[in-house]
Amino acid sequence: MRGRAVPWERQRPTWREARPALIAGALRRAQERPSGNWYVLAASSAVTAGRPFGRTVAGVEVVAWRDAAGRLQAGPGACPHLGAPLKEARVHCGTLICRWHGLALDGGTAPGWSPLPAHDDGVLAWVRLDAAGGERPSRRPVVPARPAPAATLAAVHDVTGVCEPADVLANRLDPWHGAWFHPYSFVDLTVEEPADQDAFAVRVSFRLAGRLVVPVRAVFTAPEPRTVVMHITDGEGRGSSVETHATPLGTDGAGRPRTAVVEAVLATSERPGFPAARAAAPVLRPLMRAAAARLWRDDLAYAERRYALRAAGRFPG
Repeated sequence: MRGRAVPWERQRPTWREARPALIAGALRRAQERPSGNWYVLAASSAVTAGRPFGRTVAGVEVVAWRDAAGRLQAGPGACPHLGAPLKEARVHCGTLICRWHGLALDGGTAPGWSPLPAHDDGVLAWVRLDAAGGERPSRRPVVPARPAPAATLAAVHDVTGVCEPADVLANRLDPWHGAWFHPYSFVDLTVEEPADQDAFAVRVSFRLAGRLVVPVRAVFTAPEPRTVVMHITDGEGRGSSVETHATPLGTDGAGRPRTAVVEAVLATSERPGFPAARAAAPVLRPLMRAAAARLWRDDLAYAERRYALRAAGRFPG
C-alpha cells in the first residue's frame, strides 16, 4: 500500500534531469550499434501455419509464412510472375501458392524471386534486409537477454505511427517522463544518476488500483539501433523485461515516414502461483496487450510530436 501519495501536480519536476543532450547522446550511440540488417516483422504468433503474413518493411514488400515443418519463411511480397500480392496467396502444405495464376513458392529460389533470411526467436519474427540495412549482415538478430521461456508469460502489442524509429527510441530513452505522462500506470518515479550513460536505472511503482502499487527497479538499455529493452532488476517480477522494437515501414500518401512499434512484454516471477498464471495465458495476454496499448496511445503521441517538430525544424532538443 502506498503510504504517502503525492498529487500529480505536486510531484517533483524531472525536466532538469531529462537533459536533451543526455537523451540525444544515448540515442546516437544506440543508432551506431550494429543490427546485422535485421528488422522485427511481427509477433511470432502473427505468422500462422494457415495463411501468409504481409508487411512493408523499410520500403520493401515482405511476405512470411510457415513451411510444412512450422519453420518461418520469408521473401519479397510481389509474385515474380506478374507482381500479385503474395500476402493474399494461399498456404498449402507449407507452400505459398499465388492466387492469380497458381505459381508455387516453397521457400527456395525461383526465377526472379529469392527468399529472405528469417528468424523466429519464439516471441518475435524477424527478417533480414541487407539492401535496406546497408550493414555487414549477421547470421542472427540481436535478441535481448530474456527470462527462461519455460517460466515466461509473453504478450506482444503492435501499433503504427507517423514518425521514425529514432523518435520511438528517444521516447524510451526518456524514463523521466513516466510518472508525469502516465500517472495511471507509474508513480513515485526516480531516475538514478547514470553511472553508465547508456543504461538508465529507474525506481518506480507500477500502479495496480488505488493505493496498491508494485515498486521495482528497472534498467533501460538499447542493444541495437531499433530496440530499447527494460529489464526489471529488483522487486516483484525480477527478471521480467519489456522489449520495444521500432520497425520502419515506408511512407504514407503524404510522404511522411511510418514506423511500427512492436513491443514484447515478457513477464516472469518466482512466486509459487506463477505457473498457474502461465496456464491462464489466453486470458492474461489480452489484458497485457491492453495495458501496453494504453501506454502507447500516449507514447506514440510523444514520438509523433517529436517527429513533427523535427520535420518543421522546430525541435528544441
